[in-house]
Amino acid sequence: MITKTSRAVARRKRHERVRNRVAGTAERPRLAVFRSNKYIYVQAIDDALGRTLAAASSRDKALARLESGSDTEAAKAVGTAIADKLKETGVTAVVFDRGGYIYHGKVKALADAAREGGLTF
Repeated sequence: MITKTSRAVARRKRHERVRNRVAGTAERPRLAVFRSNKYIYVQAIDDALGRTLAAASSRDKALARLESGSDTEAAKAVGTAIADKLKETGVTAVVFDRGGYIYHGKVKALADAAREGGLTF
């Protein structure tokens, strides 16, 4: 018997596998990415305390100048914004959690912009 799995279920499984190994701390938080059809979101999470240290998304009012909230330009702007917010709190190193998405396109653009903004991972 052949069973089919939806793309969303397959992504959730990949994300759960990654989450079994990746955890963020206060010194090196987990940089978690979520992509919707319209926007891209990222947050820096301290898993030891279970709290979000900083967050950015293409829905933020500071990024309202973007024409589209879901393209690679928006992802670059979000990556730069999260890097700036984390540098203000004194965090320079993070663990990247791509959320089960392929490291390509928007996710890669966000990661590259965060690295250019001063984060190391």
